[in-house]
Amino acid sequence: MVKAKIYIEGGGDKLLDILCQKGFHKLIKKCGFTGRMPRLVPWGARGFVYKRFKADHAKKASSDYIAMLIDSEDPVANINETWNHLKTRDKWNKPQGATDEQVLFMTTCMETWIVADRATLKSHYLKLNAKKLPPLNDLENRNRHEIQDKLKEATKNCTNKYEKGKRSYEILGKLNPEALRNNLPSFERMYLILKDIL
Repeated sequence: MVKAKIYIEGGGDKLLDILCQKGFHKLIKKCGFTGRMPRLVPWGARGFVYKRFKADHAKKASSDYIAMLIDSEDPVANINETWNHLKTRDKWNKPQGATDEQVLFMTTCMETWIVADRATLKSHYLKLNAKKLPPLNDLENRNRHEIQDKLKEATKNCTNKYEKGKRSYEILGKLNPEALRNNLPSFERMYLILKDIL
């Protein structure tokens, strides 16, 4: 059986690490991976995730799967060429022996996942102003600041208005993976990679 570990961009302190791990665990489990879940490890900012990934990748057994799940920050020219994106955007070098399948992107940010599931948004935010949300088409090619700002604007009249941190991980765990798979090519890619590996 493959030992799988995914370092996640998110968390930041003890409480946020727990909430981050819980939110991602709920969502990935709903993808159908019950009983074969990877170990999910929040590791703070994406630069820290990259450093941790490099260190772990260097000492992993050949049968292990080590990955990082991070924001792409910008639209990705080719979602299957993740290291090319990181080299161009961040000047990050691919560790020896690493593959593109070890980089899983929230393209362009976690909020893209959240705005992709309109049914869950409407049930979670009772006073949601859906007209303020970005259109579902071509979501992954939208600027991350636009996505984040529109989500905040759409929920500003809600008592639980969107905020990064505790509230973001709460809604994350409620998302329907089918909606994300249908609307986000990078999420579908992650699903297929994990389905093949786990």
